[in-house]
Amino acid sequence: MTAPADHRPDADRPAARRRATTAAADDATTLDADTSRAVRTRSLGLLGELLRPRWRPLAWAGLLVVVSTAGQVAGPLLVQAAIDTAVPALVADDALPLVAVGGAYLLAAALGGVCAGAYVRAASRVAQSVLLELRRRVFRHTQRLSLEFHESYTSGRVISRQTSDLEALRELFDGGLTGVVSSLMLMVFTGAALFWVDWRSGLVLLCALLPAWVLTRWFQRRSQLYYREQRTASARLIVKFVETMTGMRAVQAFRREPASEAEYAHLGEEYRDANLRIFGVNGRYQPGLVLIGNVTVAVALALGGWRVVEGTLDVGALVAVLLYVKRFFQPIQQLGMFYNALQSAVAALEKVSGLLAEEPTVAEPRHPVPLPAARGDVHLHDVTFRYGEGPVVLPDLDLHLPAGQTVALLGTTGAGKSTVAKLVTRFYDPSQGAVTLDGVDLRDLSTTDLRRAVVMVTQEAYLFSGSVRENIALGRPDATDAEVEAAARAVGVHDFVTSLPDGYATDVNKRGGRVSAGQRQLISFARAFLADPAVLVLDEATSSLDVPGERLVQEGLRTLLADRTALVIAHRLSTVEIADRVLVMEHGRVVEDGAPAELAAAGGRYAALHAAWRDSIA
Repeated sequence: MTAPADHRPDADRPAARRRATTAAADDATTLDADTSRAVRTRSLGLLGELLRPRWRPLAWAGLLVVVSTAGQVAGPLLVQAAIDTAVPALVADDALPLVAVGGAYLLAAALGGVCAGAYVRAASRVAQSVLLELRRRVFRHTQRLSLEFHESYTSGRVISRQTSDLEALRELFDGGLTGVVSSLMLMVFTGAALFWVDWRSGLVLLCALLPAWVLTRWFQRRSQLYYREQRTASARLIVKFVETMTGMRAVQAFRREPASEAEYAHLGEEYRDANLRIFGVNGRYQPGLVLIGNVTVAVALALGGWRVVEGTLDVGALVAVLLYVKRFFQPIQQLGMFYNALQSAVAALEKVSGLLAEEPTVAEPRHPVPLPAARGDVHLHDVTFRYGEGPVVLPDLDLHLPAGQTVALLGTTGAGKSTVAKLVTRFYDPSQGAVTLDGVDLRDLSTTDLRRAVVMVTQEAYLFSGSVRENIALGRPDATDAEVEAAARAVGVHDFVTSLPDGYATDVNKRGGRVSAGQRQLISFARAFLADPAVLVLDEATSSLDVPGERLVQEGLRTLLADRTALVIAHRLSTVEIADRVLVMEHGRVVEDGAPAELAAAGGRYAALHAAWRDSIA
């Protein structure tokens, strides 16, 4: 039997290329033009997708910023009216124009301030809702991705996406985005008001925009590169820290502290240097804008003063011109400061969008075949498998595991045992061929039906923070206390649990730090027993047990494996002894297949292993 047409191995290659492009873009500091455009389009698409449903509060925030900006821009016009109209009227004993202008100025200032505050609050609510959704998306999507992703994409990089990258976006949304919108509006309104007051002075401002634009473009190109380098250096630093802390036992056991410290220091220096390059660019850009603004004010003052002397420009208009020119360059400086946060956020958004663009290699079927009550008949039909573009691990393997049979899988390291386990549990899909459960291709089963029917227990018996009861009931959170206790009794862990300070309510602490490795493994057995799958895969699941613990769990294993299909991968032959059938693998092929007693008497590879084991316990 071969895989159906829609399961061809070539069908997933475009997705694989997309994943490769995503990974390259995620780590690179310089991208080619096509990749850079694709990354930018992907990032902007994600931002638009997040903002589109929030157009109403965004429109309200936009109205508030327009009113606020209009209030601020009205100030110089009212100053002009006061100087050119109200003051001469006051000299003629008419105070009403000055009172009117003063009242209008106070009203404009109050309206601008109130609307500015309301705008900041409205924009902040939108920003926080976007960040909340983005955090949820990253977490939800990361959980949905296949095992292949998690085995290649380090936990430190995932943590970096969820922490430092989202923090950069938070800084942008919290303050920068509100500031840039108001700054842009202020520039537009200020420029329009300047041309309204005196178009010749407006032309002076237009001339000043050319060097400001050139300087800004230079800053944009440099800072974009440097901020991408900074995000990459930051991610590498976090990855190194997480890996060192996670593997602290190995670091201390092999005296790797000096080497780890030296490597971390080197990565820290790279991060520092990346920040210094950014500060260097900022140190040129912001003073450059200040210089251009001051020169423009000086030119406007000289030309306007000359025209006042000639009588072609009123004094009030000159004051308004100078106020507008000075105000015009203040937002540009704010935009320069905002651009720092923008570049950091854009680099972070590229990485977050890259993570969200990752596609599961093990995809949910579009039209799943229902399998509410699996019997446990497993068949690998002419399966060929390789990890990514690597060498073939399983060459054309055909293997049948009848329902209810316990099959032990033996072989040297690299023989393909764990790969078979990953295929049976559908953590990976075969490159060619198909894996079926009760005649249904695993690729046609919904994740819910598959995970209910097939459960895997590995040597890394992971316990989550929480009580012993919660950890046993991980696969069935609705299980009663009696069912949890029955599962614990079945695998022989009940007496240990009741000896804990709070029994089943005892908190096991982070990663099961309160219990030993063997006890964690027994709890994971109880978890599997309570889940009651049709197919149970044990991948080196007894490797953490000492000899007394192993003897204790043998009876529990017999109970656990009874009346279900079981695939047991183990080096300890004491575990193999309870199997109905033994398969010995080598280089991805089954070289021996039979009952344990038959193989032990046949004089092959299993017989040699069995004899060595008997001698070791004699």
